Amino acid sequence: MCDVAAVSLRRHGFEVATQTSPQEAMSLLAQQEFDAVVTDLQMPGMSGLALCSHVVANRPDTPVIVLTAFGSLETAVAAIRAGAYDFVTKPFAMDVLRFALDRAVQHRSLKSEIARLRVAAAHARPFEGLLGDSTSMQKVYDLIERVSETDASVLITGESGTGKELVARALHARSARRDGPFIALNCAAVPANLLESELFGHVRGAFTDAKAARNGLFVDASGGVIFLDEIGDLPASLQPKLLRALQERRVRPVGGSGEISFDARIVAATNRDLELLVEERQFREDLFYRINVIHIPLPPLRSRGNDILLLAQHFIEHYATTFRKTVSGMSAAVAQRLLAFSWPGNVRELQNCVERAVALTRMSEIVVEDLPAKVQGGESGDTPPGDEATEPDGFLSLDELERRHILRAMDIYRGNRGSAADALGIDRKTLYRKLRAYGYPKEEDRS
Repeated sequence: MCDVAAVSLRRHGFEVATQTSPQEAMSLLAQQEFDAVVTDLQMPGMSGLALCSHVVANRPDTPVIVLTAFGSLETAVAAIRAGAYDFVTKPFAMDVLRFALDRAVQHRSLKSEIARLRVAAAHARPFEGLLGDSTSMQKVYDLIERVSETDASVLITGESGTGKELVARALHARSARRDGPFIALNCAAVPANLLESELFGHVRGAFTDAKAARNGLFVDASGGVIFLDEIGDLPASLQPKLLRALQERRVRPVGGSGEISFDARIVAATNRDLELLVEERQFREDLFYRINVIHIPLPPLRSRGNDILLLAQHFIEHYATTFRKTVSGMSAAVAQRLLAFSWPGNVRELQNCVERAVALTRMSEIVVEDLPAKVQGGESGDTPPGDEATEPDGFLSLDELERRHILRAMDIYRGNRGSAADALGIDRKTLYRKLRAYGYPKEEDRS
């Protein structure tokens, strides 16, 4: 049985060592590192449960799968009590054993990653409030460093919750204007009839409630940075006035006859496709080019890989302190759920999820039951194509469907791009391009 299992597992990419003596197996385990152990239950000289207990005591990070012909509830309970990760009943199909081993190896990998991230989170030095060491975030840090000392206008784009204001604040903190004001305005949050006064100021008596003159935010931000969030929602009537202010570096207060100079750096942000809005004539093309001198695109959280776990560990420690709870981390099962979820709300949603989990948990680490129902498994980023019942509205966008299908193929073919491309029926260049867009690790990063 050892030989048959070893041949089959090797054929599917596993490196396998076999022993038919429990004593020799323990000796081998003392000398080498293994990702998982598979043991029979009934063996001469030592039972599989005793061997399992030995592995758990001496190699607690190595998951054990117990094979048993009995398959009774008592046997399963005994195996779990001995510390087994899983058990498989005989006779078994090799696919079942492979699946159990895949899960066990992933479980061990996640536990190792969680331990690493606890250390990383404890020693992490956030980049001006931004946290993450993925390739996509390193590119963001590099862009911030390169443009912070200039006064060029910057456009930050990204989905809601990706941290656009944090990037704007990082630009300010790294610039020569760091001692000046940082003034933020959400263009979508101010009524259109008040937005002009908010930006450019007004003179006394300009409108009913204008009992005193006041400077606008452009003038108030002189010497620093003005951050125009949700610039894509700026009313069409204000767009030419904003364009003129940016070109002339002067503003005319509402109701006034003169102009006032200002000296503020312009940083804008949006979660909308401004180029599409330009094509649809909802946003002025000349204004777009004026604010888009430097473009900083922010990646969605789902494409940032293990940054998800690094951020989660950071939030766990923060809220454990806030709520005065002794929560130190998360289980491997939680890590798996966090990595599988698609995070439509990005970092903001992850932070909310972790805050809830820390508040609810009764354990020293977050467990799956502490997560929101949709994160537990109701809306997974690994959902097979066509499994639309997991979506709240029962429907997937084509882009999301394609993304999940491609990543599932990469998972099935263990990261082999050639095999995945052949199975998907696309050329390798197309697959490489799409994987880069998803933030999938390069081949050298995975080796």
